[in-house]
Amino acid sequence: MAPPDPSPALDADSMQAAAAVAAFAIVSLAGIRSSDTGKHILRVQHYVQCLVQRLKEHPRFAAVLTESYCRMLLQSLPLYDMGTIGVPDRILLKPGALTPAEYEIIKSHPTLAHHAIERAELNLDCTSPSLQTVKELVYSHHEKWDGSGYPQGLSEKMIPLSARLIAIADVYDALISQRVYRAGLPHDQAVAIIFQGRASHFDPDMVDVFIEIQDEFRAIALRFADTETDMQRKITYMANAIAEDVHL
Repeated sequence: MAPPDPSPALDADSMQAAAAVAAFAIVSLAGIRSSDTGKHILRVQHYVQCLVQRLKEHPRFAAVLTESYCRMLLQSLPLYDMGTIGVPDRILLKPGALTPAEYEIIKSHPTLAHHAIERAELNLDCTSPSLQTVKELVYSHHEKWDGSGYPQGLSEKMIPLSARLIAIADVYDALISQRVYRAGLPHDQAVAIIFQGRASHFDPDMVDVFIEIQDEFRAIALRFADTETDMQRKITYMANAIAEDVHL
């Protein structure tokens, strides 16, 4: 009789959880190269979850925001900025203003990520609804409601729902977070900037809900705030990266 398999088979939920952990770990590693700390992704996930819970009650969104869609969205979120892996340190970590040429390179990161996923699908002959959500997130999170975003210049409802959600969460966190080269803005000032972007940068109905639940955003930001250790790690990495670039 053959000996029992020492590695019990994983059920679907366990495999899904393992994949989510692996994705978060990969993105956290990639995030070392940006000016964000690892807690940025945690905050963004929780912001989006708050928005989704309230938008489920909204007539424009209720039919789309099913339990299965929301679960897939939240599991896919950590990958939304994965395209920055393809941006050189000298540009990604530059503390000063970017040149027009450098900004164009930064703007290529959604396309880099989208193409990478499509190539992986083709090479592995594999696709799934969850990959579609990831592709929407990586490709469209810099689109704007008025069509002035990139890389496709999409407007209004042509922007995928997932990308419209993360746009608010990502911008809010970018505004309030301390960076190595600048201090974060106060919560009230960040909220005012988001409101100013209503119907220009952001979906107006989503902004209205954001205003209603802004205290929940503030609580999440405090709960998952960057520590001094987080910032010191970031400072050390950026200093080493800049020194290496100068040496080269």
